[in-house]
Amino acid sequence: MASRTTLILDEKARQAARQLDQRYGCSLSEATRRALIRQRDAEVGVPRERRRERVHALRRLFALFADNDPLVEVRRLKGEDGGF
Repeated sequence: MASRTTLILDEKARQAARQLDQRYGCSLSEATRRALIRQRDAEVGVPRERRRERVHALRRLFALFADNDPLVEVRRLKGEDGGF
């Protein structure tokens, strides 16, 4: 459940948040929220449920690409691009 919190940023923190909101293409508050979550993940680690989601996605990718030959795929893509 979301709750509202007001943060008072000094000039340096406000500038950093502005840079992030421009980079992410979102609001200042959303950029601040994303930075907070990323910092938490870096310090404490990724939550168990998020880790499970990542493992599931990775296993799905392994299954999808199990029979693909990367050299054949690269040749096909280069052929489509005219050899570039």
